Amino acid sequence: MTALEPLAPLHLRVVWLPYDTVVDLYVDGDRITFDPVPGAETIATSGFALPGLVDAHCHIGIRRGAAPVESLDEARELARADRDAGVLAIRDAGSPYPYPELVGEDGLPRLIRAGHHVAASKRYLRGIGLECEPDEAVAALARQAKLGDGWVKLVGDWIDRGKGDLAPSFEPEILTAAIHAAQAEGARVAVHTFSEEAVACVVEAGADSVEHGTGLSKDLLDRMAAKGISLVPTMINIETFDDIAAGADAKFPRYADHMRRLKRGFPEVVRAAYEAGVKVRLGTDAGGGIDHGLAAEEMRLLHESAGIPAAEVVAAASWEAREWLGIAPDLGDVVVYDRDPRLDLAAVREPALIILRGRLLRP
Repeated sequence: MTALEPLAPLHLRVVWLPYDTVVDLYVDGDRITFDPVPGAETIATSGFALPGLVDAHCHIGIRRGAAPVESLDEARELARADRDAGVLAIRDAGSPYPYPELVGEDGLPRLIRAGHHVAASKRYLRGIGLECEPDEAVAALARQAKLGDGWVKLVGDWIDRGKGDLAPSFEPEILTAAIHAAQAEGARVAVHTFSEEAVACVVEAGADSVEHGTGLSKDLLDRMAAKGISLVPTMINIETFDDIAAGADAKFPRYADHMRRLKRGFPEVVRAAYEAGVKVRLGTDAGGGIDHGLAAEEMRLLHESAGIPAAEVVAAASWEAREWLGIAPDLGDVVVYDRDPRLDLAAVREPALIILRGRLLRP
């Protein structure tokens, strides 16, 4: 059968996480139910099932090497790489290539787009961000609120070559006004930050999620928890900071040292976020310098490096993230693993069965 061949109703006898009992689960079109469906084909009689993983910081509009994709087919293939790793929903945290045609397409994860990154002029990856002068940033982010699926992406800091170090992209009042303008348009705001200065402003402004967040401090984490601001740490991305620093040593030694310090302290930051009650989300930052399909590796780092319990990592990476993104809990998405990933997190590397939008994709 092909991935898109219509299927009869499906039946699985599995442990449906987070519960611990075996249930009879039915997939009837793009819906799951625990009520028997006549004629359903039994496709699993054991295993541990959940509604798929969620990559909450991913870029299917950016190819390896940090260049925009050039076609829908190219974006489609990147999304499929994530899907085959068990990721059945993606929050695309900024794309220079618009792809509204792929939203809702059979065979692709559920896509939630954040429009085009808004960044400061000449202070982001070339060709990736929508570069703005300070007097343009507020209106630019508000416009992007109309072009995504309920999210926008703001680049809160980057290297300032004149200063030789990380610095906020815009003055605090502009960052704050941009966040509030997008929220007034009905969007939630994800903000990239590495530096201590930028993330402090972003948290005070009430952004909806902090991306990376290497500069977070204990007092900011407490405020994030109180405000309900999520952290998407992208630990895979932060692992690359030593390489970034090595490339900057000659011209920007202060920046290079700063990046190394941020990387060294980051596992403790993520652990402290979890302990403070901040919702820590799974995000790989795939696209550019990170390959797609690495959700399991990010989960490993959240567990082994940051010390978040495996069961909490699984919940955060699946049903809790779907609820956060507003994805209905009864949609026809199921991933089955042979082992309980709450006890053996490595199980998420080997999906035994994938159902997306009610269609069996694996085996």
